[in-house]
Amino acid sequence: MSEQTQCDLLVALAKTAVEEYVRYGRKARTPATLTPEMAEQAGAFVCLKTRGHLRGCIGTVEAVEPSIASEIINNAISAAVRDPRFEPVRADELADLEYTVDILSAAEPVSGLDELDPKVYGVIVESGYKRGLLLPDLEGVDTVDEQVSIAMQKAGIRSGEDVCISRFTVTRHE
Repeated sequence: MSEQTQCDLLVALAKTAVEEYVRYGRKARTPATLTPEMAEQAGAFVCLKTRGHLRGCIGTVEAVEPSIASEIINNAISAAVRDPRFEPVRADELADLEYTVDILSAAEPVSGLDELDPKVYGVIVESGYKRGLLLPDLEGVDTVDEQVSIAMQKAGIRSGEDVCISRFTVTRHE
């Protein structure tokens, strides 16, 4: 199976999950036959956009479901109707939604900011129980300082607090 076909399957699964839930109020079933990648376990983020503007984005840093397929279904539904930054997606918006699915590698701690690159690595910034995450290669995030600052803001971590920083990569499907 080509990489393009694989990408299409993951995005199609996210789209099906959102449409089933928004239109009929039911959770899409995990496909009976899974590709090897879909059967693995990993954290995954599903982001929805309308005409290039974020409409919802929810994900998991580590796997909480038995397969990536299940992870995508749950996170797609959450991105559509549970992202606290947005009203739930309505049925009349479905035709305009664009989807991305990011499959996360395991996070690894870094010892310094020189080990980060916002185009290559996502970051997780932690201080006590507070944790903020920012995916890599986001439009408008061009420096490590911007990336770490945004992740800290998302977590409610103030400048000067002791933090632990980890990095991860993603395989992005559009």
